[in-house]
Amino acid sequence: MTLNLFNQFASPFLLGIPLILVATIFPWFLFPAPSNRWLPNRLTAVQTWFSKTFTKQIFAPIGLLGHKWALILTSLMIFLLSINLLGLLPYTFTPTTQLSMNLGLAVPLWLATVLIGFRNYPTASLGHFLPEGTPTPLIPILIIIETISLFIRPLALGVRLTANLTAGHLLIQLTSTATLTLLFLSPLASSLTFITLLLLTTLEIAVAMIQAYVFILLLSLYLQENT
Repeated sequence: MTLNLFNQFASPFLLGIPLILVATIFPWFLFPAPSNRWLPNRLTAVQTWFSKTFTKQIFAPIGLLGHKWALILTSLMIFLLSINLLGLLPYTFTPTTQLSMNLGLAVPLWLATVLIGFRNYPTASLGHFLPEGTPTPLIPILIIIETISLFIRPLALGVRLTANLTAGHLLIQLTSTATLTLLFLSPLASSLTFITLLLLTTLEIAVAMIQAYVFILLLSLYLQENT
């Protein structure tokens, strides 16, 4: 039973090709290509509105130096949002339930924000390790604590996204299995479980969107600290 529950998180293969590559590339084909028309279609208009609203909200408190990150963070937001939502469809695979992929996204971007801070503001960046007015006996301990908290940030980014999506998928599978099992034993209980499944699916859609937003929001906060 335990193996069956977690088999859904193993990357499937077709003809020796890992389908995680297909699941990662496919969302980009859902977005329309740029058009030279004066009046774009509704999908292009919605995409443009979302990009402008998201960029304005995320980069409002960030300095001009951090505005160079607008394209990469907006693209990453659309990418994570698409993958999370497509992974809720039946017979699909969610790459963001893999910790290796999430850490592969979190670690380089976090490291880039840290290096930008040390390059442009070395004194302020080093000052984060030791708050002003710290008593002398606490200086070594605080430096160690701040260093650990700095290196935990990318791990927290990846684990948070993985844990939330994995838990949601497990709950949906358990509830759907219970619904099917109770169908012939107690139709009333099965109906109530099915209603719970619908509510849980709605909640998981919200979680998929929120977690993609939180991932980018935390990266923008790290960028704000270093710019």
